[in-house]
Amino acid sequence: MANIKKGDLVQVINGRKQEKGGDRGKQGKVLEILVEQNRVIVEGVNYATKHSRVGQTQRGTKTGGIETIEAPIHISNVALVDPETKKPTRVGHRVEEQVKDGVKRTVRVRYAKKSGKDL
Repeated sequence: MANIKKGDLVQVINGRKQEKGGDRGKQGKVLEILVEQNRVIVEGVNYATKHSRVGQTQRGTKTGGIETIEAPIHISNVALVDPETKKPTRVGHRVEEQVKDGVKRTVRVRYAKKSGKDL
């Protein structure tokens, strides 16, 4: 089971400080996880400028130009945010038994180590 999943709120814990133009300390939602490269794309963090060729659609509107997109950052540089304290925390896993429709099932649950709340 992965520690960070799509849709989680994470905080950047490494890199340049915000005063010096970096992203350390910023929080954002995980948009995508690139498993093969061990990288995540976080909303509002690590903006990059992308140039795309200017074209024209059937209606005559122009497409392309200069866009800013979120670039991926390494997964070790982000930490999951505790829902109670809004600060970065480590993730733990525990096994719980749930009864649904009379059937017992064991489920692995992620929880924040600082507060003990389920994620």
